[in-house]
Amino acid sequence: MVEEEHNQKAVISRRTLVQGLGVCAGATFAAMGGALAQGSNEAVPPTTVTNPPRDFSSRGAPTTYFWDPDIIAVDPSFNDLAQPNTAIHRLYTGLSWAEGPAWSAQGRYLMWSDIPNNRQMRWLEDDGRVSVFRSPSNYSNGNTFDFQGRQLSCEHLTRRVVRYEHDGTATVLADSYNGKRLNSPNDVAAHPDGSYWFTDPPYGGQLYEGEPDVAGGPSNAAGKLNPRIGEPAGFVPGKRELPTNCYRVDPSGRIDLVVSEDQLPDPNGLAFSPDYKKLYVISTGKGPGDTGPGGKSDMYVFDVGADNKLTNQKRFSDFMVDGVKCGPDGVRCDVGGNVWCSSNAGRHVGYSGVTVWTPSGQLIGRIRLPEVCANICFGGPKRNRLFMAASQSLYAVYTATQGAGPG
Repeated sequence: MVEEEHNQKAVISRRTLVQGLGVCAGATFAAMGGALAQGSNEAVPPTTVTNPPRDFSSRGAPTTYFWDPDIIAVDPSFNDLAQPNTAIHRLYTGLSWAEGPAWSAQGRYLMWSDIPNNRQMRWLEDDGRVSVFRSPSNYSNGNTFDFQGRQLSCEHLTRRVVRYEHDGTATVLADSYNGKRLNSPNDVAAHPDGSYWFTDPPYGGQLYEGEPDVAGGPSNAAGKLNPRIGEPAGFVPGKRELPTNCYRVDPSGRIDLVVSEDQLPDPNGLAFSPDYKKLYVISTGKGPGDTGPGGKSDMYVFDVGADNKLTNQKRFSDFMVDGVKCGPDGVRCDVGGNVWCSSNAGRHVGYSGVTVWTPSGQLIGRIRLPEVCANICFGGPKRNRLFMAASQSLYAVYTATQGAGPG
């Protein structure tokens, strides 16, 4: 009896020691992380709390933590949105620049763009198989699905927004405004009234993600680049003619300017709040051919009136986290109105991935990825899985909330 009691005390003592060391180590790690964040412009690898750095591939060790170590609750309220006992999974890798993930509820698949390779990819929910979905894709960037389940795509090469109908035909929704060709539509969002809202920055005006202007155009001023090389016979290159604006395609087909470059330069990702009374628009950095200062990698929010006019423009966030610029690119809202944004922190290791904000602009959570994240969407049969297109890979993680709106 005495020996048994002694053994119990020894076990308790060892457990207490291990827990104490864990707390101390965690506190030291947090202090070091805070010091590094505040005292340096560069965060230090590894990107996770695990050591050695985590292997996200199917060959990596399983995540045995109750909370994934790369899902960070900046505020306790994020625990109501993050799903415990689930892990971030890398579903696919081998891309050049992943963008524009969109979920097909009818087809139960995730499609996205691999822009430099001029193709769209598809991940099947039933068996996880990945295949080329559409090639060529005209260097498509942002994609989504409308309320009728039709795919919408923003094409850089053809400088247009298209809709793929259920019968297999394609409809051009927008390719010009006031008789001038668009720049390179980037992202698109569907509205319940049947309209489509899209951004038109200049990022497709480069060799890597589309085609530069004809000689003398803003993105090919010296005329040394030949935009026809590598393109099909009969391809007619264009020239940047418009400022970087946001537009609305009315169900009648009319195209209206809703946000001008003077209000918000270089618009990129956009999303509606769940009640469609607010529109979030990201303003990213200076693009090819820009003559002005360009965007500052922040996001603005507008009130959407009954007449589809936008008013009360406010800066939602500058996306500075621990002194690091977590540049946004793509954005989606959940059913609670929280704002989920992809994070491009460049070489600031550990800050790329996803940032999560309340409707009032308070940062409450982060998801860390080992790659720069370009865009996100909610999907899965219950629309409770967050898909993240990040540089060369596609990642996913289950959440405790659902995405608002289709696609």
